[in-house]
Amino acid sequence: MQRSRLLRQMDVALGKYPCDLLLRDATYLDVFSLRWITTDIAVCDGHVVAVDRGLKANQEISVKGKSIVPGFIDAHVHVESSMLVPGNFQKAVLPRGTTTAICDPHELANVQGVSGIEYFLKASEQLELDLRVMLSSCVPATDFETNGAGHLAASALTPLRRHHKALGLAEVMNVPGVLQGDTEVWDKLDAFSDGVIDGHCPLLRGSALSAYALAGISSCHESTQLDEAAEKLSKGLAVWIREGSVAKDLNVLAPLLTVASSAAVGFCTDDRNPLDIATEGHLDFLIRGAIRLGVPKEAAYRAASWSVARHYGLKRVGAIAPGYRADLVILGDAETCAVDEVIVGGKRLGDCDLPSASIDGFGNSIRAKAPAPEALQGPQGRVHVIVVRDGRILTDRLVLDSLAKGVARLSVLERYGKGSPPANAYVQGFGENFRGAIASSVGHDSHNLIVVGTDTRDMAMALECLVQSGGGYCLMQDGIEIGSLPLPLGGLMSAHDAPHVQIELAKLRMASKQMGCELKEPFLQLAFLSLPVIPTLKLTDKGLVDVDAFKLIDVRAA
Repeated sequence: MQRSRLLRQMDVALGKYPCDLLLRDATYLDVFSLRWITTDIAVCDGHVVAVDRGLKANQEISVKGKSIVPGFIDAHVHVESSMLVPGNFQKAVLPRGTTTAICDPHELANVQGVSGIEYFLKASEQLELDLRVMLSSCVPATDFETNGAGHLAASALTPLRRHHKALGLAEVMNVPGVLQGDTEVWDKLDAFSDGVIDGHCPLLRGSALSAYALAGISSCHESTQLDEAAEKLSKGLAVWIREGSVAKDLNVLAPLLTVASSAAVGFCTDDRNPLDIATEGHLDFLIRGAIRLGVPKEAAYRAASWSVARHYGLKRVGAIAPGYRADLVILGDAETCAVDEVIVGGKRLGDCDLPSASIDGFGNSIRAKAPAPEALQGPQGRVHVIVVRDGRILTDRLVLDSLAKGVARLSVLERYGKGSPPANAYVQGFGENFRGAIASSVGHDSHNLIVVGTDTRDMAMALECLVQSGGGYCLMQDGIEIGSLPLPLGGLMSAHDAPHVQIELAKLRMASKQMGCELKEPFLQLAFLSLPVIPTLKLTDKGLVDVDAFKLIDVRAA
């Protein structure tokens, strides 16, 4: 089969038969030499078969005056954070030029275990988007939290490697486990030592970074400082520049991306909601921003395609050359990454059938009972306070009086039916005039229920809203629901398409502003306050975590 297909394609390249599609007068980026070449691009059986003139075609497109680049590859994304099932996710990102995505389904995996990863592997078979799946390494991320799946050991992951869309081991977040030789962590590193292993090591430097890289980990998307990213690059880790809906690192890291470094630098969105995709863009937004910040456009487009494909061992993906998958982005203007048309797998996007992926197998994953308001009372007096950085998932910390202006209550409720009481602490950064409560079932990475508020009654009512809806977001003020977005699929995703979710999310953002919230993206910002692998202070269902010291601490300050 492979031989007959290749022989047919060779005959097409030799001009014996017409190709399926010909881009006439194409000026395309050769990502190998970073030159722009003007010629014709011939496509057959979903692949580029020739970049030569004079060939016959069943269909021709004149692209004179436009620029053609390889389809964009998202180096690291959690599809669940788009709040869309994979089929609806592709509808949102394909028109933006993203034709391949390297996903880590550890959000759903934390909720429901191996079946969550299998859901994405099965969905990948139904998509025009080339969805590749990294197998989640840290379920849960730490022992400081409760998830729905328990611990996924190496023995649970290795059988999934046989799937043709499975790539390797996803982000290894347990840095202390790596450095201290934790048996469970190292069983996974050993099992995937012959493949690609993604990293997750925010602020790691010096000899600790060297030791982490020695473990076979080959990338990191968590750099927030330029010298940090440069050190990782010099120690052999590919650096993925991230611009999500909360974590925004492009402005700081753009100087790292040059023609010389572009082979080992890529772009990722990590966690980006559909409203930002619709209004700003997806990878096209990162490319556009990088070029605006002075990155040579050739280096930006290489980083957005071939560099990532090469890192992950994606054969014949990420370039415009004979034998490569015909994922092509036709640009009206290369300087601004203005996408005119997308060709995915050799088909014009307008000719593709893009059905939504299956939503079978989901039930209400929230088995907690909403607590009484008095159960959400935290300790009083001098307390450790989590300080939110707008546009960052890193947090600061202060010791303040619990009644200080601008300090709000923060609670995390275990959602999987263990019957644990809520963990209560304090947070600053939602705004001095913030009043009411915002609750979410999206609470990275174990996705327990998290609520911020100034009134315990509103907080308890917002949690009750999530219990009844099966998850999502809920805003309460003075005992009245002023906005909600149900996400009943694992408490993470909606069955609705992107336009519906965009509209509802825009309403919630407006409602949060009316509550006095000053954060641009309060929902994902809230979700990351329970992630105990991102410095410096976080709250899980088990209590307040000092991430730097990697231990639970008392909310009360001495």
